[in-house]
Amino acid sequence: MKTYNNPEKSSWSSLCKRAQLEASNLQELVESIYAKVASEGDKALLAYTAQFDGVDLKGLKYDNTTETSIDPELEKAIKDAARNIRKFHKAQRPNDVDIETMPGVRCQMLYRPLETVAIYIPGGTAPLFSTVLMLAIPALEAGVKNIYILTPPDKTGGLNPVISKTAQLLGIQDIFLVGGAQAIAAAALGTESITKADIITGPGNQYVTEAKNLAQSEGVLIDMPAGPSELLVWADNTCKAKYVASDLLSQAEHGSDSQVILLCDSIELVNEIQMELDKQIQNLERITFAEKALQNSRAIVLADEGLQIDFVNQYAPEHLIIVKNNAREYLNKIENAGSIFLGNYTPESAGDYASGTNHTLPTYGFAKNYSGVSLRTFLKSITVQEIDEKGMRAIGPKIEKMAEAELLGAHKNAVTLRLNDLL
Repeated sequence: MKTYNNPEKSSWSSLCKRAQLEASNLQELVESIYAKVASEGDKALLAYTAQFDGVDLKGLKYDNTTETSIDPELEKAIKDAARNIRKFHKAQRPNDVDIETMPGVRCQMLYRPLETVAIYIPGGTAPLFSTVLMLAIPALEAGVKNIYILTPPDKTGGLNPVISKTAQLLGIQDIFLVGGAQAIAAAALGTESITKADIITGPGNQYVTEAKNLAQSEGVLIDMPAGPSELLVWADNTCKAKYVASDLLSQAEHGSDSQVILLCDSIELVNEIQMELDKQIQNLERITFAEKALQNSRAIVLADEGLQIDFVNQYAPEHLIIVKNNAREYLNKIENAGSIFLGNYTPESAGDYASGTNHTLPTYGFAKNYSGVSLRTFLKSITVQEIDEKGMRAIGPKIEKMAEAELLGAHKNAVTLRLNDLL
């Protein structure tokens, strides 16, 4: 983790760059997968599963009806986390709007759930059952009726039992064993087994991300552009160095393309935290991932607090931990962040699993214009207007004048006919 001492603002854009994997033919490859799924449906998905996952499946649907057993303490932890997540997201439900904008002119906004939601759970090196909680619970609380999970099979053609159990606890029955860009293409296009989704949610590698981007051209929403995990810790001398180091490593262990940033006002604090990093990383099972991620990571020392705030907002981190004296007082200074964690006793891991907030968050600086997943991700709004005779007399002449100014005679006439009848 390289240290930068009071870097000039002109260098910040390079310091804010995230690691990128090389894939010169990424779009072309994903487009070819879409084309094959469009023409061959389930047959293409099974062929890709054999090619990429090394598993020959007879069908895509996973039978999740048999009760799955997992460690009882883990099951209780999942249930407790689900309760917190449900409580927080349920509180996000917006109220319908019903207002008279002027006498006789009534306007409404009505919220309705999306109909079909696809949840993508990556395979790879970690069974992300927590993502099932984070995506399914807000969808359920929004009132979505059709929710299904897409996830690659394990090497035996089965499913990790914790993912299976989590789905069972939430009442989700439809699980399809397919991963990668081909899974996203199936949800975007629809196949014999998989219903076309209204929205595709969930993280994934660069192929999955590109496939999600292409899904939008098929009229399907996505939750957000998603890339490797990232964390910025903004600290002062009130922080506990061992805690900060543990938080940095908790994100670095996600993958070699993850990135962590330490921001503070003291070289001495950087050195203290670096010593803890060197010590703690030796005990990690995923040390190889963490070491590579730290090569893409930075410690930045800025003496001026105003510049520190500017840097946080320019970087726009997925996760931001503020461990400064009176940390809450800085909230109104932060414009760009996916999720914020305050104080020495709020690790990022809490948001990943059980505090109640959602861990599906914008990365790569997209926190400047995207929000994390929430209950509203799974809602759409419909506006309604109703005008009575009194309202038409009041608003009609204004509409006529505006339509005439835009040279839209039929628009004006639709009002004029009504006004003439009200004379």
